[in-house]
Amino acid sequence: MSYDFNRRSFVKAAGITGIAGLAGCLGGEGGNTLSWHAGGTGGTYYPLSGNFKTIAEENTDYSLQVESTGASVENVSNLNREEADFALIQNDIAYFAVNGTGIEQLQGEGMDNIRGVATLYPETIHVITQADSGIESVEDLGDATVNTGAPGSGTQVNALQILETAGITEDDFNEQNADFETAADQIRDGDIDAAFVVAGWPAGSIEDLATTNDISLVEISGDLRDDIRAEAEWFANDTVPAGTYDGIDSDVETVSVQAMIATHDGVEDEVVEAITAAIFDHTDDLDYKTDFISADSAQDGMPIDLHPGAKAYFG
Repeated sequence: MSYDFNRRSFVKAAGITGIAGLAGCLGGEGGNTLSWHAGGTGGTYYPLSGNFKTIAEENTDYSLQVESTGASVENVSNLNREEADFALIQNDIAYFAVNGTGIEQLQGEGMDNIRGVATLYPETIHVITQADSGIESVEDLGDATVNTGAPGSGTQVNALQILETAGITEDDFNEQNADFETAADQIRDGDIDAAFVVAGWPAGSIEDLATTNDISLVEISGDLRDDIRAEAEWFANDTVPAGTYDGIDSDVETVSVQAMIATHDGVEDEVVEAITAAIFDHTDDLDYKTDFISADSAQDGMPIDLHPGAKAYFG
C-alpha cells in the first residue's frame, strides 16, 4: 500500500543531509575508512553502531566513521548519493526508497542503487506521556502537542501513519519535531503532551527520562493495531515487557518495524562481505539487542535486494 502524506515537514526533510559530507566514503574507490550513518544519540542505532565499529575494527582492515544523523529517511538519501557506505534504516523506509513510494520525498523514481545487508531487530513504537497526562489511547492525542520525531526520520513517518489510522489529521494536533533526547526533555518539562520514539527497547532516552519522571506508555492494541497492520503490512505486533523502564509495571502492547543494515551498489563486494562477516561472526560481542541479532534471522523481513557481498556471506 502506498501512503501519500502531504506534510510540510516532509518537504523540508528532503533537503536534510546532516554531516554526511564529512565522511570519507569508500564508494568503490578504495581506502580503509568507511562512513556508517546511524541515528540520534538517544536511540538504539547510535550505540549499536558503536558496537559494530569496535567489532569491524578488531576483525577487519577497515575502520568505521559513525555519524549521528536524523536516521532512516535521511540515511537512505545519503546512501543514494553515495555519501555513506553503510547505514541503519527501517525496513519500511528501505522499501519506500527503492520503490519510489510511501512518503512524499521518496515518491517518484526509486533509489535503485540501495542494497540490503541484513535485518537486525524489531524497532518498537513507543508513545510516551507523563503518568498524570490523562492520555490513555492514541485517539486521545487529538488536540494534543505531540513530538512525532525528527523531521524526515522513520519515527515521523510511522507516527503520522499511526495517527492517521487513528483518525487524527494534521489539523487535529500540534506537531513538534525533534530527536529522542529533545523529546524526552520536552516531556520532562511539560512542553509537549506525548512523544513517539521508534527504537529497540530499552531506548536510552526513555530510560533516562523514567529515572527522573513518572511516565506512561500508551498502548497500541485491539482494533487500532489490527487496522494499522491491515493498512501497512510492514508493521508487526510487539510488546514492551514490564520492567523495561522504571514505573512501567505491566506489559505494553504496541507495534514495531524492523531495523536493518543497508549499503549501496558502489561499495565493493569484498568490503561488504568483510563487514558483514565481522558483525555476524561476532554477535556475542554485542551489547545491544543480543536476543535478536543473529545470522539465522538476518534475512527475515528483508524488503530489498541484497548486496552481492552480503549474499556471498549468507549464501
